[in-house]
Amino acid sequence: SSPQDGVSFEVRRYDASKFASVSSEGRAFDQVTGELVRKLLMYIGGSNEQGEAMGTAAPIIITVYPRNDGVLSRRLVVGIRIPSVYQQSPPTPTDSAIKIEERPGMTVYALQFGGFAGESEYRAEALRLTRTLGETAPFQRKQYFCCSYDPPLKPYGRRNEVWFLQDEPNCKANEI
Repeated sequence: SSPQDGVSFEVRRYDASKFASVSSEGRAFDQVTGELVRKLLMYIGGSNEQGEAMGTAAPIIITVYPRNDGVLSRRLVVGIRIPSVYQQSPPTPTDSAIKIEERPGMTVYALQFGGFAGESEYRAEALRLTRTLGETAPFQRKQYFCCSYDPPLKPYGRRNEVWFLQDEPNCKANEI
């Protein structure tokens, strides 16, 4: 990790994987994320056609779409990686709002922080990461990821992260 200006971030590579996701249009981050997270945790916990309790899965990854002024648009996608044992054939959701999708591999710049995180905390950390990366590391500005590793009611020792997607020239994506 590179501590520039006292901000330490990590560069991480994630492989392509299947995710369960649910999306929302028209409602603010803090109004809707709790409800969508619950849907996904119920799916992972056994609310699926096979009745499979898949164990624990983390983090919850919320894709947000900032406007040019940094304010989040009222569109977001909440996703969770399906646990490895179920990657080949994920259980079928009983909640029609939940979609199973294949997401491509990605390289992210990850910045970790603690406490309870809502829209204002994620935006503040995203700003810190933007300033830290500066012009040196190209990343996608049209979307970023707000990640939570803990159950909603865990009182302390919480881990949250902001992930920016590394902009990769296409030639690099097909390395031998």
